[in-house]
Amino acid sequence: MFRWTGLDARQTFLGVLLMVLSGMTVAQAQQTGGGNGQGIYTCVDARGRTLTSDRPIPDCSDREQKVLNPSGTVRAKVGPILTAQERAALDAREKAAQEERARLNEEKRRDRALLARYPNQAVHDKERAEALAQIGVVRQAAVHRVEELLRQRTVVSEEMEFYKKDPSKAPPSVRRQADELTQSLAIQGRFIADQDAELKRVNVRFDEELTRLKRLWLRP
Repeated sequence: MFRWTGLDARQTFLGVLLMVLSGMTVAQAQQTGGGNGQGIYTCVDARGRTLTSDRPIPDCSDREQKVLNPSGTVRAKVGPILTAQERAALDAREKAAQEERARLNEEKRRDRALLARYPNQAVHDKERAEALAQIGVVRQAAVHRVEELLRQRTVVSEEMEFYKKDPSKAPPSVRRQADELTQSLAIQGRFIADQDAELKRVNVRFDEELTRLKRLWLRP
């Protein structure tokens, strides 16, 4: 019959214990080293220490952290955790960049539309002339109306000459007609001024378009 000695029993026990501990170490390494797909986080903190963990490291929240595969290669990099103020500033920059991209895209769209509408300067000049002519027709009609009102006011003024010493004695219809003519002349004067401003505005618009079109026409 085989009998265990005290030394053999101790050696056997130690061997079993080592096997158990080795198995636990392997299992833990699989869990933290990529068995769960998270990887190992590593960084150098503010004091120069190299830290590792199976999750983001709080002491390196202000700096970049590397995520390693079980083989030690870099899987990814995690940027520093931003404060609320830093996040707001970053969002503002991203919003400004997005708005700038939208502005540039809109500018390109307008350029394409402008080129499609005016393939050459002759077409642009023709449309300018037509736009100015339309405003000129309306303005000229207002000028003719002013001339007519002035003739009517001349007639009324001649009638009011009889009551020059005391205008209050003039017939109510004559006084009313004189007031209406004054108001109408003022209205027509403002209308003509508006048309003059519109002529300038249209010319400015076509000038700006022409400056832009000249650059666009030179592009391939």
